Amino acid sequence: MTETITASSTSASLTPRQVWNRTRGLMLALLILVVAGITLAAVRSGDHHGRLDPRSADPQGSRAVAELLERSGVSVDVVTTLDEATSATGPDATLLVTAPNLLTSYQQRRLSTATADSAGRTVLLAPGPLSLHHLAPGVRAESSRPVEPRAPRCDLPAARNAGTTETGGIRYRADALTVTSCYLSDGLPTVLVVHEQRAGDTVLLGSSDLLHNNRLDRQGNASLALQLLGSRPHLVWYLPSLADPSATEVDKERGDRATDEDSTASDSASFTDLIPSGWLWGTLQLALAAVLVAIWRARRLGPLVTERLPVAIQASETTEGRARLYRKANARDRAAASLRSAARARLAPLAGVSPRDAHSPEVLTPAISARVTGRGGDLTALLFGPTPADDAALVLLTDQLDALEREVRTS
Repeated sequence: MTETITASSTSASLTPRQVWNRTRGLMLALLILVVAGITLAAVRSGDHHGRLDPRSADPQGSRAVAELLERSGVSVDVVTTLDEATSATGPDATLLVTAPNLLTSYQQRRLSTATADSAGRTVLLAPGPLSLHHLAPGVRAESSRPVEPRAPRCDLPAARNAGTTETGGIRYRADALTVTSCYLSDGLPTVLVVHEQRAGDTVLLGSSDLLHNNRLDRQGNASLALQLLGSRPHLVWYLPSLADPSATEVDKERGDRATDEDSTASDSASFTDLIPSGWLWGTLQLALAAVLVAIWRARRLGPLVTERLPVAIQASETTEGRARLYRKANARDRAAASLRSAARARLAPLAGVSPRDAHSPEVLTPAISARVTGRGGDLTALLFGPTPADDAALVLLTDQLDALEREVRTS
């Protein structure tokens, strides 16, 4: 008879208390992670608010170098639109573009046209492949290197006077241009001066770190910054902004040509160059967190334990269910092996064979042959034979095993 087990003793479903006990650790960890993320975001929300802004006193701002330039007699004008930047260019002005990669192709072409005729100096901070195509034609960007102290190793007066300076970032290669290469890293410059046909020039800085407030007093950073930005009496500090109306304008006359040029510039940039470094570090941190969670959960689960079934199941139902699984999988070999093993285990004590030798054909077969008559070599094939060829042969094997067991019991 099937025994009924009440839900109070065992249950297939978890109670709310059990669910809470199992998940409270994970919930607490998630809560701490969320609170820490919000706190960190709130604390660092202004870290890049004034980055390279000459009015900002933040660590990554540039107020210090702007004040030193003004004390040296250089006027500093901050502009945020392309129209203001192009109108302020001239032979007595230096144009500093803090984010050339943020400019659209149309803005880059307009800026290149304005600076080419100005005979002044243009300083580009960390220009990449997408901006070099327009702002410094003939110059290619190579892989970046860490910012660290480097010797000038060039004839540029500003670099020789500054001496060792913290430079790095993007490196540049210019084969067919008149250039001055300074602060080399693996044979390529991190500071490149492109000399124009007129009196003007274009300075490429692979990294903008030497203009930051927290780095200006290191090595020869201040000297190099003052000489590169203070060579003219007027400095136009251009902070590109997405709110600039020119960012949405398109050059109608050169639309087709611009499309071809943009595609060429895009081809020269690899996929990893277009991904901000923060995303790469974030992906690595998420992968590490996933591994740690997996290890934590694996340790928390622990070894397997046995549990009582929620209901009592009849042996016949279990046998029938297992037989259906064997039939569905067409596993006649496993079914025949299970039938023969069970038959040998039941026949061994009837024939006076110990359980240890119940599955040994050399011991079990002679013992059973001595108790039954009319059976010879077919006992070995019956108890230890090959797999039945089809379902009919499997049924026949079952009948023969039952018949042998009855014969042994009645002998």
